[in-house]
Amino acid sequence: MNTAPSPCITIFLDDERLQLPAPSAISDLLTHLQRAPESVATALNGRFVAREAREQTRLQDGDQVLLFKAIVGG
Repeated sequence: MNTAPSPCITIFLDDERLQLPAPSAISDLLTHLQRAPESVATALNGRFVAREAREQTRLQDGDQVLLFKAIVGG
């Protein structure tokens, strides 16, 4: 019987340390935080991540994630 703990990664969310199961994507992070996908914009290591790319964007140990309000205007 395998009783080894599941692997985790540590990311930095708005400068706070957070552990998630590996593998996790940005979409998994939003689910974990109970945030509606349309309520925030996302950046990974300083690069914008489009909403449609979040499910395929895997997080790695040490990644920096920023959530911010999407601004629409002219």
